[in-house]
Amino acid sequence: MACHDLNQDLNIPAGVRKIVLAGNPNVGKSVFFNAFTGLYVDVSNFPGTTLEISHARVGSDFILDTPGVYGVSSFNDEEKVARDVILGADIVINVVNAVHLERDLFLTQQIIDMGIPMVVALNMVDEATRQGITIDIKELERLLGVPVIPTVAVKGQGLKEVKQAVARARRGNSLPELEEMLPLLQHRTHSRAEALLILEGDPYVAARHHLKPIDRQEEIYLARRRRVDAIVAAVIKETSTGASWGTRLSRWMMQPLTGIPILLVALWLLYEFIGVFIAQTVVGITEDIIMKGYYEPFIRNLISPWLPPTSVPGALLIGEFGILTMTVTYILGLLLPLVLGFYLGLSTLEDSGYLPRIAVLVDRALMRLGLNGRGIIPIILGFGCVTAATITTRLLGSNRERRIATFLLAMAIPCSAQLAVITSMLVRLGHGYTILYIILIGSILVLTGTALNWLLPGQPSDLFIDLPPLRWPQPVNILKKTATRASSFIQEAAPLFAGGALVIGILQVTGLLAALQNLLAPVTVNWLQLPKETATAFIMGFVRRDFGAAGLYSLPLTPAQSLVALTTITIFVPCIASALVIFKERGWREGVIIWPTILLLAFLIGGVISHILI
Repeated sequence: MACHDLNQDLNIPAGVRKIVLAGNPNVGKSVFFNAFTGLYVDVSNFPGTTLEISHARVGSDFILDTPGVYGVSSFNDEEKVARDVILGADIVINVVNAVHLERDLFLTQQIIDMGIPMVVALNMVDEATRQGITIDIKELERLLGVPVIPTVAVKGQGLKEVKQAVARARRGNSLPELEEMLPLLQHRTHSRAEALLILEGDPYVAARHHLKPIDRQEEIYLARRRRVDAIVAAVIKETSTGASWGTRLSRWMMQPLTGIPILLVALWLLYEFIGVFIAQTVVGITEDIIMKGYYEPFIRNLISPWLPPTSVPGALLIGEFGILTMTVTYILGLLLPLVLGFYLGLSTLEDSGYLPRIAVLVDRALMRLGLNGRGIIPIILGFGCVTAATITTRLLGSNRERRIATFLLAMAIPCSAQLAVITSMLVRLGHGYTILYIILIGSILVLTGTALNWLLPGQPSDLFIDLPPLRWPQPVNILKKTATRASSFIQEAAPLFAGGALVIGILQVTGLLAALQNLLAPVTVNWLQLPKETATAFIMGFVRRDFGAAGLYSLPLTPAQSLVALTTITIFVPCIASALVIFKERGWREGVIIWPTILLLAFLIGGVISHILI
């Protein structure tokens, strides 16, 4: 979308003053706009987009609203529209959420750097007080260099003062670093704001002036972030005075001294629920009693008179790897209860508002892996479904972070279905082997992330994340999310499991399975020191990771062999669905690198562990 001439596009009369409202999403701009304009409002699509923009003539002023954005750039339609409207502004009223200054002031500083006169409306100061946050308004005004007015817009507090402050709007204190970068470009564009956007790599603004964009964005953004962090540190003080219980708990969750124990307790509760209650009690009923005790004998008695198990069709349908026996038992008796349990736990964490606080808690630790705290979201989601989690890596701030997260998800994060089988096997081995497995996989995750962070050029970006209020999870929301995700799992898994069982069954009846087991014996028997039948599980793992893990379930393995097999199958290449998403998200070149690398590392690490333990 090319840059627009605001006066022409919105038919703004000559000589009027253009006052633009700008801010992050959900900061209350609409209340300010209504207070400024009353009933005299026009709404129209911004040229070249489907986005509606509100504007009104009020006396000698023309008031314009903008979409909620986190920065002025050309990343999406909202930011492009906000960019064009702000570029045409005479004065900007920047509405800022007092609770999230560290996030909102980034846009504030960018508009200040553009050299546009501004007033800051510091909204929701009452909510900040309830959360134990005190803000030094005078110091904030001094550091920004523009008027700052505290407001509670929904109650009408401070709106009159903001209107009066428009007469005092002025240019603020821009980044000192820009004063060395801007003069030459400013001379060519005759606009400080447009010169800044060209420096930040905006191709549309550069094209308007027949210039090439100059990619100094990362350098400028880092300097801006340092400036905002320094301002926030200088003006904000958090106290417990007046803070609610929820606010104090929220802070404890994000401070290492208290947050790590809280996280460990949460993970222990999840383990007790999923690993003990679901994996042992519930699965004992669904798999052993219902499926193997009633369903499988019934289906074999029903099919056997027509297709004996010794025949090829009978073996494929009701044999050891039968589509109507093993596949149905694994899906409904083993995996579905465990997946339901996992999603119940994950949905509870999401609905309570705890997940983003985990992101803040682990931000510093994830920096060592080349990610910021937001990277914990795809990692946690990966324990539900690696395929979906790989798609959510789009939320990360840079291509480098997306590349690291994708590799870690593919290599070291077991999905819920695979984790379900692994958990049920570990429970049989005892707490010692469970802890050792967790240490091994955790170490592999850390070492791989550290290596990628060292090998790939660049640095992880800073963490920007909204913190919703803590609340009691709503049972209806949790059940809806769980039902939706479990239904999606069944729809995705059933045909793949059936196809995998069919392939394995064909390999078995044709003798190719035994041939493949013998072919892979140097790896499975000599290197991994496992029974040659484990080759079947690895072959099944190509179809789905959990299918491969399930293939280990009934093998006669010693505890040490089980640990080696589970570690190898965890690192093993992702399932077909995940692989296709990796190729889609990262491209074929990176996908072809990721797959063989992980496959090699899985057997290499598994063999090393085997020769240490066995």
